[in-house]
Amino acid sequence: MIHSPKTTAPAIDLNALHIVDVNPAASTGRVWSPLNGTDPHTVYSPADGQPIAKVEWATASQYEEVVTTAQEAFLHWRTVPSPHRGEIVRQIGDALRRHKNELGRLVSLEMGKIYQEGLGEVQEMIDICDFATGLSRQLHGFTMHSERPQHRMYEQYHPLGVVGIISAFNFPVAVWSWNAMLAAVCGNVCIWKPSEKTPLTAVACQRIIGKVLADNDLPEGIFSLVIGDATIGRQMSEDRRIPLVSATGSTRMGKLVAQTVAARMGKSLLELGGNNAIIITPNANLELAIRAVVFGAVGTAGQRCTTTRRLIVHDRVYNAVRERLISAYQKLPIGNPLREGTLVGPLIDHQAVEAFQRALSQAEQEGGSVVTGGEVLSGDEFASGLYVTPAIVEAQNSFSIVQEETFAPILYLIRYSGDVETAIQIQNDVRQGLSSSIFSDNLGEVETFLSSVGSDCGIANVNIGTSGAEIGGAFGGEKETGGGRESGSDAWRFYMRRQTNTINYSKKLPLAQGIRFDL
Repeated sequence: MIHSPKTTAPAIDLNALHIVDVNPAASTGRVWSPLNGTDPHTVYSPADGQPIAKVEWATASQYEEVVTTAQEAFLHWRTVPSPHRGEIVRQIGDALRRHKNELGRLVSLEMGKIYQEGLGEVQEMIDICDFATGLSRQLHGFTMHSERPQHRMYEQYHPLGVVGIISAFNFPVAVWSWNAMLAAVCGNVCIWKPSEKTPLTAVACQRIIGKVLADNDLPEGIFSLVIGDATIGRQMSEDRRIPLVSATGSTRMGKLVAQTVAARMGKSLLELGGNNAIIITPNANLELAIRAVVFGAVGTAGQRCTTTRRLIVHDRVYNAVRERLISAYQKLPIGNPLREGTLVGPLIDHQAVEAFQRALSQAEQEGGSVVTGGEVLSGDEFASGLYVTPAIVEAQNSFSIVQEETFAPILYLIRYSGDVETAIQIQNDVRQGLSSSIFSDNLGEVETFLSSVGSDCGIANVNIGTSGAEIGGAFGGEKETGGGRESGSDAWRFYMRRQTNTINYSKKLPLAQGIRFDL
């Protein structure tokens, strides 16, 4: 249940998003009533540190009710023809379009990313609904020739059942939708465990979807919501009734999910840490490169899995790049994310600020040098204590802190000399493998970067930054990023089970490989 919404930030019509005075019994999924008399959890806006609302977390028994409801809904949903499932997702996309501005403002208010990025996140939900609608008529199998006369062989795909989705605070709704909309058109039902730091946007989406389901006389358990802390995530990972758990978050969290789900022979789809680099060669267009680096490094206040964290620059252009970046950083508008013109909003909480400060301190201890930024801002506009100036640090790739992902706006500036292979080796020399980029107008350098000896990341871009993926391509990375793929391309296959079928329409029973077994 949501209690007493209020904020000192620019007004948002929470009533329009159906998240005020929620009746738990009428909800799609569940937003829970009081937990044994305990106080509800308060959600604060990082923009000004003020409480927005209070949300009560689910108990273990309420979790059980959600899973049971989802299982029952699956029995119906799997029988609905896929194009009809796509029609429901199309209607969800239209509903999200109608609420785009309010949802975008709520994302900004609750998470802290600037309003333009909040709108962009809602647009990602709309885009994946469009993609999934088309996909609903393209869940293709394969046919193949049998070696046995009058036999036909083919493959087809069936839904898995209940899909658990654990999402992170930095993209509180978009990444959930990548999973949920694809899983839904594939015939699955979904249980969503959002970050406890950003539950309101999840509630709003559930309310919007709830009306679509009700208008179509569909069971509420097709899309369900369970709000709580890591305990809920552990329950989902251990639950044999949930054949697939998709988890987005830190590498540490992902390893726990992977081990727990694997122990029961379930499937896990993991989108974990990134330590993304941009390479700038002597053949780069520096005007393009600088703009991409700044957006990639400071967008969402450095709290993206695709944030640019390392900049690997050739000796010949190093000083020019360094000077341009310092100039750009010193002009960055920092402030309330809902204010027009702001480019850098707050970090999510005080733990993130402390991690930012620790990382800078450790970088200096290891021999690095902060060349700009690194301060925690104070004053009336920054009263929440969560605003920092994005930092540029001259460093070596071998520093232990550079090898880690710090979820904050820190860009490590790394110099290289020699050919592009040297830069690629530096880029690949981390445990994570999500996103990468090269800026070069030299065809040989570009093709080397994209070749089998080039970037080892799941995403490799040329003359654009590490952030801003479109939903048409599969999103994910290698190594400690987890190996999962979400969103576009053929990512839908992971939400289904493959089945090989052989049909004998003859009057005989020949065996494969010419085996004779005469009775």
